[in-house]
Amino acid sequence: MPDKVMPGPVDDNCGLREAVCIHTKKIYDSCRDKDCVEDLRFYPTLSSVETINRALNVKGGSAELCHVYVDVEPVSFNRGFYTVDMRFFYRVTLQAYLSCPRPVEVEGLCVFDKRVILFGSEGSAKIFSSELRVGDMDRQMKEKSNMPIAVVEAVDPIVLDAKLTECCDRRCCDCDLCEIPCCVTNCFGADLCSGDDCKRVYVTLGQFSIVRLERDTQLLVPVYDYCMPNKECASGNSGDDPCDLFRNISFPTGEFFPPNTIRNPENYEDTKAYCCCK
Repeated sequence: MPDKVMPGPVDDNCGLREAVCIHTKKIYDSCRDKDCVEDLRFYPTLSSVETINRALNVKGGSAELCHVYVDVEPVSFNRGFYTVDMRFFYRVTLQAYLSCPRPVEVEGLCVFDKRVILFGSEGSAKIFSSELRVGDMDRQMKEKSNMPIAVVEAVDPIVLDAKLTECCDRRCCDCDLCEIPCCVTNCFGADLCSGDDCKRVYVTLGQFSIVRLERDTQLLVPVYDYCMPNKECASGNSGDDPCDLFRNISFPTGEFFPPNTIRNPENYEDTKAYCCCK
């Protein structure tokens, strides 16, 4: 193929039909992280405060990533680079041990702040667009710039550790949480306690994340052919014999013959289950 390809038919021996110009998001820069976030302040629900104050010890349970607030700002001393500030909100469930041997579940919020610097190129164009309305005037969309957009991909974290301390042992950077988005508070069945209490809990989490900066752009891509589905739609009313379906299920050998040794976790889900049981 020639070095410079224009949109249109392409004469190529590899099966290319034509080159087309598409509008899509191009990733300019990205990074991945494996954060071990130590001693995050645990903000319990009001129903869990009394249990924590009477607890003798707390142990790890599970954590769910509820929301990530993302903000992008240009770096003044390095053109084309941007800071991506992220705030992770977690719903954490821990096991609190009182005088009885059976633990009591307590639920609360943990917050983690993170910042990265990525390249996002430069651009100062103003973008105007409209939305089609049949039989009426097209709706004019809000003006926007071609600033890069930050995208954060993350999985639910692993609870690595939890510790219980007295209120007098508070850290100098241990501030009360004052602003929580509504989408985060809706994840909890009760109000959160953000003030002083008798005892405090600190949680250590393991977080995997990918951050990228992308912009709207036009790219020239090769086209082989139209993408036509080759699988027929299955009917909802299947006349298969349930016994035939059962015969196609593999025999669960592992359920009858447990392994002789402790199996090391090999993937992320196994690792989460392994850490939660410790």
